Amino acid sequence: MAETGGAIRRAVAADARRLCEIYNHYVERTTVTFEEEPVPPDEMEGRIAGITSSLPWLLFEEGGRVLGYSYAGRWKDRSAYRFTAESTVYVDAGATGRGIGTALYRQLLDELRVMGINAVIGGIALPNEVSLRLHERLGFKRVARLPQVGYKFGRWIDVEYRLLLLRGSL
Repeated sequence: MAETGGAIRRAVAADARRLCEIYNHYVERTTVTFEEEPVPPDEMEGRIAGITSSLPWLLFEEGGRVLGYSYAGRWKDRSAYRFTAESTVYVDAGATGRGIGTALYRQLLDELRVMGINAVIGGIALPNEVSLRLHERLGFKRVARLPQVGYKFGRWIDVEYRLLLLRGSL
């Protein structure tokens, strides 16, 4: 658990506005996401519904305030990919460095393992040393680097993919 008295719970539609506050900071100020326009709450509600119909979307809450979230989405739509997921984690910019992202990610991986997911993929827009260290700490291995696949804020951005096998090893 994080260095706080918080708790992890499931996301619901009513969380959409707060999740937008957390996420849109990264949309508007960083290259860690390739979205370029802020996400409105109704769009976030749809995303929550789409993910939680089959995979977990978790929140870290402390004192009634959501400070971070993590979820897994399907890697691809084809049937043969059904045991592979892509993971995401975001922490409120004012709450980083407290272990919240690690706690969320560990819980997410535990739940995916129970669900029978075999492979979890993390895509990291570079540079992002915090995310690289998080993935390394959790056992993800580097499997690919795609140069100049994103363009945001007037510059090209590379993406590195990390992979964790929940039922085997690389």
